[in-house]
Parts: sequence; C-alpha cells; structure tokens
Amino acid sequence: MYTIFFCIYAVIALIGIVFFSLREFHMLQLNGYKTPEHSWWMKKNFRRYIFPVIMLLFGGLPFAFDAWTYFIPIFCIAYIIIAILNKPSKKFKKPLKYTARVKRMMTTFFIIVAVCFIWAFLIAKKGEVGAEKYIPFGIYKPHFIMNTVVWLTPILVPLSNLINKPLETYIQHWYINDAKRILSEMPDLHKIGITGSYGKTSMKFYLSELLSSQYNTLKTPESFNTPMGVTITVRQHLKPTHEYFICEMGARRVHEIKELCEIANPHDAIITSVGEQHLETFGSIDNILNTKFELADSVQAVGGKIYLNGDNDLIMKKAPQYKNAVLYGLREHNGYRATDISVSDRGTEFTVTAPNGENCRFNMKLLGEHNVQNVLGAIAYSHGTGIPLEKLVLPVKRISPVPHRLQLLDRGGNLTYIDDAYNSNPNGCRCALRVLGLFDACRILVTPGMVELGAKQEELNYEFGVEASEACDYIVLVGKNQTLPIYNGIKSTGYNMENVYVADGLNEAIAKVNEYRTDKKKIVLLENDLPDNY
Repeated sequence: MYTIFFCIYAVIALIGIVFFSLREFHMLQLNGYKTPEHSWWMKKNFRRYIFPVIMLLFGGLPFAFDAWTYFIPIFCIAYIIIAILNKPSKKFKKPLKYTARVKRMMTTFFIIVAVCFIWAFLIAKKGEVGAEKYIPFGIYKPHFIMNTVVWLTPILVPLSNLINKPLETYIQHWYINDAKRILSEMPDLHKIGITGSYGKTSMKFYLSELLSSQYNTLKTPESFNTPMGVTITVRQHLKPTHEYFICEMGARRVHEIKELCEIANPHDAIITSVGEQHLETFGSIDNILNTKFELADSVQAVGGKIYLNGDNDLIMKKAPQYKNAVLYGLREHNGYRATDISVSDRGTEFTVTAPNGENCRFNMKLLGEHNVQNVLGAIAYSHGTGIPLEKLVLPVKRISPVPHRLQLLDRGGNLTYIDDAYNSNPNGCRCALRVLGLFDACRILVTPGMVELGAKQEELNYEFGVEASEACDYIVLVGKNQTLPIYNGIKSTGYNMENVYVADGLNEAIAKVNEYRTDKKKIVLLENDLPDNY
C-alpha cells in the first residue's frame, strides 16, 4: 500500500520538476547558455524564486514537529501549483528550441533527478517492512529528498549545463574547426564582416541585395551573428559557387568579435555604429568601442578595406588608426557622401557622391535619414567592388524594410503600424520618433522601454520619455515598473498625462490603441519588444 502511495507522490513531484525545469531551460537558452549571465538574471528576477525557496525551507518542518505525515498533501499541492505556474505558454516570442545541446542538458538533468528518486525509493522500501501505519514514522527521508530536488530545480538546471561544459566545448570546437576547413578550401570566396551596436543586421540585408545584383552572395540569416550561428551558416549553406559571404558579427562582451574573426577571417569590414548597447555586459563604452574595432584590427592585418560610418563620433575617435579606412555618411568629411535628402511617408530620395567624383540620385522605400546611412554604406562597399553607381539604382529601389525594423504594416482603414520591435537602443529610439514625426496623423507610441543599458538604463529611458512627449499624441507604456523612468520623463515636460496609458502587456496595449478615437489616420510606432527573459 505504501509503495503505491509513494509512487503517486513521486509522479506528482516529477510533474512539478518537468514543468519547472522546462521554463528554466528556456531562460538559460535565452541567456546564451552562459551560467554567469543566467545567475545574474536569476538574481534580477528573484521574485520568481520566492515560492520555491519558501517551500524548500518549509520542507524541513517535518523534522521539527515529527508531523511530516500531514505535510505530504501540502507538498503535492505545491508541486501542482509550480507545474501550473510554469506550464508551456503560447505567449513566448521565442519558445524553447529543443536543440541537440538542450537535449544533452536535459539528459544530464534527468539523470541527476533519477539518481535522487531511486535513492529515495530504496529508502522508502526499507521503511515499508513491518509498517503499521499508512505512512510509518521514520520514512520521511525519501519525501524530503524528492521535495528538495523539486525546489532545487533552478540550481540543478544550470548545474547540468556546467557538467556538460567540457563536452559542449569539444563539440563546438569540432564544428567551428569544420567551418574553418570549409572556408579555407574556398580561397576565391570574398568574406565581409559587419558589426556595430545597431544597424548591422539592416546593413547585412541591404548589402546582400546590392551585391546579389552582380555576384553570387550568401549572408548569415536572421540574427545568426554568434560563433555557432556563423558556423551553422557555413556548414549548411555555403556552396562552392558563392563569390561573397556576408557575415554579421554580434557581441555582448569584450573579445567576442575577435572570436568571430578567427572563424570567418574576413577580407573587408563594415562598422555601422558604436553606442550604448549591451552596456550591462560590456561594462563601459570604451569596451564596446574596442570590441567593435576588433573587426577592423583583423581586416587591417590582411590588408583589407574598412568601411566606417563617418557620422558616428565614437567611430571617428578610432578611424585615424586605420590606413585603409573608407568613410561614408552625411557629413562633409566622408568619402562616400549622401546629400539632398528628401524624406516623405512614401520613402526617401538622396544623391550619392563617390570619392572619385561620380554621383547618382537614388530613391528607396525605406524611411528616415538613419536608413540613408546604412544604405549608403552598402552602396559604398558595392561600388568598391567595381559596380558603377548607376547599376545600383534599381537594387536600391528594390530594398524592402528588414522585418521589425521600421517596417510599415498597413492594417487597413485608418490604422498603420510602424514595427520597430527588434532590440531597441537609444539611437534607434530617436530615429524611430523622427520617422513617426513625418506623418500628418494621430501619432501613437507603444513601448516597454529599453534594456541592457547597465547603470545608464534609467537615465536613457527618462530621456526617451522626454523625446517621446514631443513627437506623440498618445503614449502607451507596457509594464509599470520597467517604464517608470519613461513615465517620469514624459511627465517632466508638462505633457497631458491623460494621453499616457500604462498597460500590463502588449495585448492590453494594442486594445487601448484600438480604443482611441480620432478623425486622423492612426500611425502606431511599436518601439521595442522585450525578450521573453525580461
């Protein structure tokens, strides 16, 4: 009888562990499998672990009162609660991906769980002999073991990652070395590295569109800008017929660009920007600047060209150190310069002048002067490969907005969205507000604010609120605590706070937007969409 009861208890505990661990594996994956970063995330989200900690401490009460029999049902209810709280949700923008690495971590995790449960079962079997009560005194230990395993799941998940680290390192090195081998066997392939605090993904898409008009070109897809993302692209998509390989390079820590350069060995470089992005993990703006220019250092060593956004003041601090630098931008000192810019809600027109004096008029569907900078960089590089400016006019006209980066989404009637949801930053916010200001319409901002800005996060969000108050008729903030600095920034300007609404989630925010009544067309800027681990 007791064995049956014990098995039922174990099954309920296991259900709690499964659902609890799945959410923890998801968060660990979003934190890049980096244990220090995940530990910091756990500390920041400590409220999420208050209930498990209470229940872990609560599990010691049977020892104190010798009344453990009555605690078993409470434990079972707690396991069901934790399973419900962590049940799979459709609201996630990036759900847990069951990659080979995740499966290996899960295997290690459940081996740990199985060992603990088998240990508890063996103890329980010993206590069953001669049992006179439904749950005999003295066999609370197996329940205590299982209870401890359930509530230590947030520790056991990253522990399984640490246990697997030597194996994962070996596997990653094997794949990376294989990608290096593939690249070394294609000596005629021209490799371009693109990095920047913002604009690098857009630049990659724009450059691919232009180069593809003349050359067989491959780019890293979506936001595949990590060592494994580049490795996967090379191993799965690179063909002997490719002439150009455009490699986006992202970084959140010092020397991560150098690591990517050791894989791709780029011939040329494009640095789109340096700004206050990922300050939380970089620690300082100088660390960001030096890390981005690890790409330039790598390219200079092989005698390649380094294309730099000459309108970025931080980039210009380092530019004189590179003899093969080619500057592009809107200011007079740039080699490739855009002038006579005309922006409307239909797109943008501008004139490009090359260092050799050649000039040409371009028009594109993209909005805003900041997009002129990125497209100009793509034009500059393409022209440097030998493509005349006039042959780039049609490819530039074909360029479509990159998804979630100032992408116009017409919903019909009097409602249009400007989807700028991807990983907002201070410069991007300012540019997006300027684009919103182009429209003669009812201008509405929906935003949860900016993250990963370290000690400057509150200050920069406050400034965002000040700037938003000047550009928007209505402002909908998503998340009370996260957006408090923005709210205070808006309020400081004397803005009509009746036109500010704080929503708990995006669905509520969109519902509020639909409630606004106006004779004008509604233009809604969706500025940033926080990752699932925020």
